[in-house]
Amino acid sequence: MFEQILFYFFAIVAVISAVNVVAGKNPIACAISLIVTLGALAGVFVLQDAHFVATIQVLVYAGAIMVLFVFVIMLLNLGPEDLDKEGRFTRLKGVGVLFAMAGAALLIWNFADYSAAMARIGPGYGGLEQISGKLFTEYIIPFEAISVLLMAAVVGAVVIAKREL
Repeated sequence: MFEQILFYFFAIVAVISAVNVVAGKNPIACAISLIVTLGALAGVFVLQDAHFVATIQVLVYAGAIMVLFVFVIMLLNLGPEDLDKEGRFTRLKGVGVLFAMAGAALLIWNFADYSAAMARIGPGYGGLEQISGKLFTEYIIPFEAISVLLMAAVVGAVVIAKREL
């Protein structure tokens, strides 16, 4: 029972902060809301006994990636005049809200029974042995391709920064 209450708490925090990420006006406040969202998702992973995934969620996404986001936001130095000049509700925003509501209803309908969802996952989900076993056997080629892509991005960023100096 306590686990279910914690799950709903983390879920509500994640949804509220995710809405603030999309609807917020200040980019730094939106980035902080994204950190809260990622932290709440890490809490959900801990409840699912996926401690490794939760740790990586906090270290990689809430830590390293968010530092890059904040760096880019500060580098752009957008003022209030550059952000959302119109500020009105358009048809495209309305369609987006309808799709978001339909997606949320679909998720609630599919995962209404929390204990049944936990039973489908099974023991050992998100553990280091299970993740590393899949990563270094079945998914080794995509893993290496992503590492080459990230290295190319780092080299490209250094070349662009070197030109700017």
